[in-house]
Amino acid sequence: MQNIVILAGNIGQTPEVRTTQSGTKITNFSLATSRARLSEGRVLRDDNGYRVMDTEWHRITCFNGLGKTVAEHCEKGMKVLVHGRIHYTKWIDSMGNDRYGCEIIAEKVDFLSRPKSAETENPELVDRDDEIPF
Repeated sequence: MQNIVILAGNIGQTPEVRTTQSGTKITNFSLATSRARLSEGRVLRDDNGYRVMDTEWHRITCFNGLGKTVAEHCEKGMKVLVHGRIHYTKWIDSMGNDRYGCEIIAEKVDFLSRPKSAETENPELVDRDDEIPF
């Protein structure tokens, strides 16, 4: 049995970093994934002919070195591929009610796009394959 999750989507907010009392760095961000809405096995379309999309939000948690890399290089809107596992938590709120949560513990995060700031600040990083004379 395995607990494996692979998600590709867009970062919904700038990653937030916090440090536990024991010194562990934890980075959290939200990730949006989308899929076409189906009705009777067919893709649903709006009045203009565009596919109707359903978006789901996922809480992603990264620890230590991975968290540091994500915090330094990721920003809202970037496309990333997250490999990890599902982690469920249960706690009792201040009213005495049982509460439940679900998050993805990231083990690997691949950057599928560059931050917008990197694209405008470093024009030499832009792919210029079409300028090669052969």
